[in-house]
Amino acid sequence: MGFARVYNKFMRIIGLAGWSGSGKTTLITKAIPQLIARGCKVSTLKHAHHGFDVDQPGKDSFFHRAAGATEVIISSAKRFAILHELRDEPEWDLHSLLSKVSPVDLVLIEGFKRDKFPKLEVHRVANGKPLLQPGDPYIVTIASDQPLPAAKVPVLDLNDIGAIVDRMLERAVPLASLAAAARST
Repeated sequence: MGFARVYNKFMRIIGLAGWSGSGKTTLITKAIPQLIARGCKVSTLKHAHHGFDVDQPGKDSFFHRAAGATEVIISSAKRFAILHELRDEPEWDLHSLLSKVSPVDLVLIEGFKRDKFPKLEVHRVANGKPLLQPGDPYIVTIASDQPLPAAKVPVLDLNDIGAIVDRMLERAVPLASLAAAARST
């Protein structure tokens, strides 16, 4: 797999990182409408740490997968979904997954914290967890519910969605630059 299949070299990406319970999903759901209002077409890519299923036992598509189909496409007048069963294949990396995303202006990536692309850290002091930023040079901004005077990167108020969206748009990188970085490692 890889970037050979990526057909939108103008698509940009920015990540969101943070401990569980920090508010990453809440922030994404607040940022998306503002990004759309600014004329951006947005997609999201989320890494799940455990197995997950979007299909339901008893449905035809579930039986198709259970019978051994590699991919099952479910379609209706309102949406479609492609379920790809990995079977014994290794989990796909970020680059391979991004090659499957339809062309948009911006992809918000939640997870993939070990990958090398700019990320905004979501931090809640009440979680009692340390910042990720000192250990991740790709964190370019922290969105926090409290001031963090010792932070080595800009800190934004977690409730200032407009400023966070501004920063996302400033720091998002073209998918093509991620591909170039992957080839150089």
